[in-house]
Amino acid sequence: MSIKAADVAKLRKATGAGMMDCKNALTEAEGDFDAAVSIIRKKGMAIANKRADRNATEGVVIAKVSEDKKKGAMITLNCETDFVAKNDGFVEFATKILDIALENMPTDLEALKNLELDGRKIEEHVTEQTGVIGEKIDLSFYGKMETEFAVAYIHAGNKLSTLIGFNLPVEEQMAKDVAMQAAAMAPMGIDKDSVDADVVAKELEIAKEKARIEGKPEAMLDKIAQGRLAKFFKESTLLNQDFVKNNKQTIKQYLAEADKNLTVTHMMRITLNA
Repeated sequence: MSIKAADVAKLRKATGAGMMDCKNALTEAEGDFDAAVSIIRKKGMAIANKRADRNATEGVVIAKVSEDKKKGAMITLNCETDFVAKNDGFVEFATKILDIALENMPTDLEALKNLELDGRKIEEHVTEQTGVIGEKIDLSFYGKMETEFAVAYIHAGNKLSTLIGFNLPVEEQMAKDVAMQAAAMAPMGIDKDSVDADVVAKELEIAKEKARIEGKPEAMLDKIAQGRLAKFFKESTLLNQDFVKNNKQTIKQYLAEADKNLTVTHMMRITLNA
């Protein structure tokens, strides 16, 4: 039978599949549009199953905040190659998922996957895109925050994003500066109290052992280790880091220029291939 170009275009718009895949599906379905959609989706599931054990280490990390700046969300959508990650259609698909995440603020990743996009679960769309693109597609991360004022930063190339929450409204440039600081300097926490206790214990142990190897007196090891821990906190916590735009002040001091009570309450930083 003859397949109309308009029907092929309609099927392609509905599924995102290639022109030939759409034409073949319509031919197999004898022109039945719904049956053709089903054929393409089943093909996507079959390809997804075949590629389940593949490594999807490329992709995009994107973040966004609500118009009132009170909420923020971030997702990671993975694929197998950088070529796909840079495709406008792939980025657009990720952005649709992010918009749904921000609008609904689901509790976790599984809850996000079960939300609907165009009448079907996001998880189903991800599987379908695996068939359309021919690579393993995986929605691997979702994070959110609700705070007094949130800012998002996406580094060029969509491989790294940060979300920062503040306790007070912040001027746009200042908020962006802090989000970019977190992206560039990869802090382990907001301040020393937010660093995991196991990390602190390990840093103390390393510092003591290093001092011991250097021949420092045993009675001085604890004091030396505490001094080195203080340096670790300065280098590895956001508020105590030197501001990259002005290393004569810390981020905490930079924020105090706007309001002595202004501080960071939430921080999220996700990068690919870390």
